[in-house]
Amino acid sequence: MGDRLDFSLSAEQQELKEAAADFARRELDHDLAARDDAGEFSMDSWRACAKFGIQGLPIPAELGGAGADILTTAVVMEALGYGCHDNGLIFSLNAQMWTLELPLVKFGTPAQQQKYLPGLMSGDIIGVQGVTEPDAGSDVYGMRTTVERKGDDYVLNGTKTYITNAPIADMVVVFAAHPGKPPMSGLSAFLVEKGTPGFSVSRDMPKMGIRTSPMGEVVLDDCVVPSENRLGPEGAGMAIFNSSMTWERSCILASAVGVMQRQLEASVKYARMRKQFGQSIGKFQAVSGKMADMYLRLEAARLLIYQAAWLGQQGKPALAEAAAAKLFTSEAWVASSLDAIQIHGAFGYTKESGVERDLRDAVASTIYSGTSEIQRVILARMLGL
Repeated sequence: MGDRLDFSLSAEQQELKEAAADFARRELDHDLAARDDAGEFSMDSWRACAKFGIQGLPIPAELGGAGADILTTAVVMEALGYGCHDNGLIFSLNAQMWTLELPLVKFGTPAQQQKYLPGLMSGDIIGVQGVTEPDAGSDVYGMRTTVERKGDDYVLNGTKTYITNAPIADMVVVFAAHPGKPPMSGLSAFLVEKGTPGFSVSRDMPKMGIRTSPMGEVVLDDCVVPSENRLGPEGAGMAIFNSSMTWERSCILASAVGVMQRQLEASVKYARMRKQFGQSIGKFQAVSGKMADMYLRLEAARLLIYQAAWLGQQGKPALAEAAAAKLFTSEAWVASSLDAIQIHGAFGYTKESGVERDLRDAVASTIYSGTSEIQRVILARMLGL
């Protein structure tokens, strides 16, 4: 019969979920409309999240973290999405936790872990992963950033683009190719600190959505990195990347489940209150059917994400499940955001409502961490096609 998946939350998980939602409502939405307009990241909110313990959630207790399992972490991120309307802040948190912190836990040396993890968890250090390039997004093997060994150092040259957190980052996990080596064994990863000679962030990149999460280009010009800053063995870059992508795709959209829950509740409330033709608009099947669809997407997305997180927690392969969770949840978030706007009518289209911001933020989720098209390719290959 196989293993039974039991996703009922323990009393401790439920208490943590409620506490995270309450914290988010109280402390994370200040001046959001103005910050969204300006594309302004909130360092105060980042530090508040660190104080609450968000950045340290998935880090083992022996390394100073909360030691929460991955499913519990996903549940807390879901609560953040429900209580906090600042999707950009949550996206920046996800970018650091899944693509920098967990690779450090799995592949980092004790010295690297002791040097970086305390600051990452306390909010004093902000970091992210640098993979995407002008000519290498979905095609990781098309990477043109190069690395050459020179004595005890490595020299990096290249440009990374569309890098989340880059303008505010203190460190970046940079992936680079060894010229002449085969792709699968020819990539390595390096922990590059801000201020390293040859490392620079060239520009901030304004966006359609998730505007409070900064994005920029990282330029490496004869950037010398000591060998002790190599993450994992030489040539292990693809293994590190695949590991981080599985976690990211499994959990990065847990917060979107919370957003969809919030959208559904707000839509039901508005549909009961708004009157047309002598009755509440929720009485019309054309409107109520949209909320039924929102409910179906919400519950399906939650189950897919919980399943992927649970499998990872059990140490089982979750490539297909992670791809399915990422693909379905991202597209469900866009569809439910459109429905929420339609239910709210002209008011939903105004910036005053805040409803339109969720749609702008949701569109990005079909692109980052592997586009919807790439997720479909992964699933098709898993089916033997």
